[in-house]
Amino acid sequence: MTDAPLALAAAAGMLAALNPCGFALLPAYLSLVLADAPGRSRAAATGQALRFAAAMTLGFVAAFGVFGLALRPVAGPVQQRLPWLTVTLGAACALLGVWLLLGRSLRLRGVRARGGFRVDGSFPATVGLGVAFAAASLGCTVGPFLAIVVSSLRAGSLVEGVALFLAYALGMGAVVATVAVAVAQARSWLVRRMRAAAPFVSRAGGAVALVSGAYVAYYGWYELRVLGGDLDGDPVVRAAGRVQGALADALDAMGLGAVLGVLALLVLLGVGTGRVRRAVAARKLRKPLDPVS
Repeated sequence: MTDAPLALAAAAGMLAALNPCGFALLPAYLSLVLADAPGRSRAAATGQALRFAAAMTLGFVAAFGVFGLALRPVAGPVQQRLPWLTVTLGAACALLGVWLLLGRSLRLRGVRARGGFRVDGSFPATVGLGVAFAAASLGCTVGPFLAIVVSSLRAGSLVEGVALFLAYALGMGAVVATVAVAVAQARSWLVRRMRAAAPFVSRAGGAVALVSGAYVAYYGWYELRVLGGDLDGDPVVRAAGRVQGALADALDAMGLGAVLGVLALLVLLGVGTGRVRRAVAARKLRKPLDPVS
């Protein structure tokens, strides 16, 4: 197998993170997962962001795989109803954003015996976010996935199909991880230097979730109108589409190698900063006291 199909699959995975149908869900999910997290070191924040990216990517590509392999015969009727799910997801994100804007927490104590139920960070919950993101994105991105990955699997080329599937997941995960690590480190830096800003950071995350969720719900309604025969277009969707298109073009111009390079740099920065800070603190503790004259 040549490198060209792998590169194409990776590029398709990268652009899937910024697809027109669901790209606004990514900042919404990031704001919900990170806004309510307690102040952490940059290393801990980096680890949390990488876990988020891995779980969300797993949910996304697993949902696409199931749809492509098992549900393709009924893809048409299913896709006709996906806009309703988009509206529901957007409205849910917007409501959670309002909850955060009111200064509330996403942790529900007392639901579980140990530590309460966490809405904002568990691995299974984040996999679910990836599945939801995939469901909202199916109408825009399942075509390239079916053509590149599923066609190879259905043709009997298992090794090539799995390789293309992994390349697609790598492209998707690289973009999500880079954005998540950058946002998590910025939040950690801000809260550590201005402890009083922590509640405002949470409310800012709520504002992002509110705006993003409202747009996603609006986009789902726009899709329903299009399915109903309204082909006149929409100024809000056109404006957001220009932003999404510019981001997608920039990402495509960067390529997977550059995205992975930025991610590696951010991870090294997050881990290295914490180690340097601990080394300096340890050196100060070991410094001998001045003799009393």
